[in-house]
Amino acid sequence: MDRRWTFGDQLGPHFLDGDDQPVLMIESRRVFARRRFHRQKAHLVLSAMRHRAAELGDQVRYLRAETYREALAQVSEPLTVCRPTSYAADRFVRRLPQVEVLPARGFVTSQAEFAEWAGRRGAKRLLMEDFYREARVRLGVLMEGNQPAGGRWNFDQDNREAPPRRPTLGTPEPWWPREDEIDAEVRDDLDRWQRSGDVQFVGVDGPRRFAVTRQEALHALSDFVAHRLPAFGPHEDAMLAGDDWMAHSLLSATLNLGLLDPMEAVEQAEDAYRAGAAPLASVEGFVRQLIGWRDYMWHLYWHFGPDYRRSNQLAARQPVPEWFTELDADGTVGARCLSEVLRGVREHGWVHHIPRLMVLGNYALQRGWCPDEVTDWFHRSFVDGYDWVMVANVVGMSLHADGGRLATKPYAAGGAYIDKMSDFCGGCRYNPKVRVGPDACPFTAGYWWFLDRNADRLAGNQRIARALAGRHRLSDLPELILQEQDRGSEAP
Repeated sequence: MDRRWTFGDQLGPHFLDGDDQPVLMIESRRVFARRRFHRQKAHLVLSAMRHRAAELGDQVRYLRAETYREALAQVSEPLTVCRPTSYAADRFVRRLPQVEVLPARGFVTSQAEFAEWAGRRGAKRLLMEDFYREARVRLGVLMEGNQPAGGRWNFDQDNREAPPRRPTLGTPEPWWPREDEIDAEVRDDLDRWQRSGDVQFVGVDGPRRFAVTRQEALHALSDFVAHRLPAFGPHEDAMLAGDDWMAHSLLSATLNLGLLDPMEAVEQAEDAYRAGAAPLASVEGFVRQLIGWRDYMWHLYWHFGPDYRRSNQLAARQPVPEWFTELDADGTVGARCLSEVLRGVREHGWVHHIPRLMVLGNYALQRGWCPDEVTDWFHRSFVDGYDWVMVANVVGMSLHADGGRLATKPYAAGGAYIDKMSDFCGGCRYNPKVRVGPDACPFTAGYWWFLDRNADRLAGNQRIARALAGRHRLSDLPELILQEQDRGSEAP
């Protein structure tokens, strides 16, 4: 049996062909020197790799080197590797004569199945909802015969409740792993690399919040299904300043390390529904994230090709400002929603999908920040951030830089949306109802500035036509435009 080279995001048993397969793992320090990753992301990846090596024992050859090439120079035997998760890594392994590249693992829809589905679409859009429904049928998930459980494919409308009028959602706190001597060793190494000047990070250090072993991953999954999944659905899109976790699973980093197969999570969630332990709307919303959105993003990354990341149909060329890249480390941001969300990223390397899309991405969209820079920032700053995750999510979903190939309209919204779906506005210096003046909400003003600035580029989009026309009814539009131009890249 050939030795299986496993990358740091291929750590589960489903990346091997047997319990006794020889394994190669390479820890390259230059990976962390190329970019300023979040400190907790670097810790998580190294801890997961070293824990996996400890589990494998003599079965693994674990090499620490400056680069992958330097490590591979010490390996003379044939290797197999499951397809890596980025274009750069994929190109690299395919150029190595001793390496056979196998199909990707860790996703429920194969690339052949996606290609067949996309080919059948013809000139139609590659809609996530259609992809998701076909996956449900093919996999037999949440089905009653040939019909969806509950008579509906999608319970999204039931899962958009505003947050309750209390500081927290009231769900049990997530299960947290305990750090061990391997975590301590990783922390010492990161400290030493940082002191030497070889590596620099953003964000703050631990404690480690996410699973790094198979045992921890399974425990985190079962704890979520038992204690948090029932409350997940209704407030899936809500935000509370005093509740960083809400009822979310916190399994994205674990899944993206390859410690869980997504169908394991799907099956446990469906079992909870069948047993009457979790409502269908919550289970369906969670399942849609896994076999719908997650797989959809993965396949679009490859389907759109390597040049997709450079899409910039809205001609957004402003650089990402330092206060944002540094995660508001000095507390200069006065807009409470943006300040709280950046705090969450700074402290945890994680916030859930709505702060990412409707606060961070929405602000970057309104301000016309360079899509490639914003994508890189998300990749570096989130513990679950990988190239395949962030390219389509940021370029296509958040920034509408692809001209609508992924999303049918820009996800731009003013302060009214944030006020409805969070408690951020209550203690903010800005008023979400005000567009111009010292109390003007930067999201409300930024929304109209974005529409006016991109009116010609968005003119053919019927889903935003009413909003574009509505800007002409604003008597203070000229003052608003000057105000936002003056604001520029300053922290709001």
